[in-house]
Amino acid sequence: MPSNLGCVFLSDLDQLAPVKQEMGQIQYSEKYFDDTMEYRHVILPPEVAKLLPKNRLLSENEWRAMGVQQSRGWVHYAIHRPEPHIMLFRRPLNYQQMHENQPHVTIPSK
Repeated sequence: MPSNLGCVFLSDLDQLAPVKQEMGQIQYSEKYFDDTMEYRHVILPPEVAKLLPKNRLLSENEWRAMGVQQSRGWVHYAIHRPEPHIMLFRRPLNYQQMHENQPHVTIPSK
């Protein structure tokens, strides 16, 4: 059985070194809202998008390692199959107010 099963691991993201100039081309939407959540989408340039796994969502450590930069609390929640280079994120509507005085804890990657 294949060992990677289409997964991208943080150690595999060393491939990103040659595409560092592409990371500046990541585009961020304005936030949009419903009654409980805020949303945004992130458009990756082709050289970065080709590193996305096909059938799973990314953890925060993984999308940050790919060059996506946003404040805390955002979760990669869906894959829009027709445009997989567009990452869809959401977080609770009042996330920043609820967490503004809490210290940031980084979970080390394996």
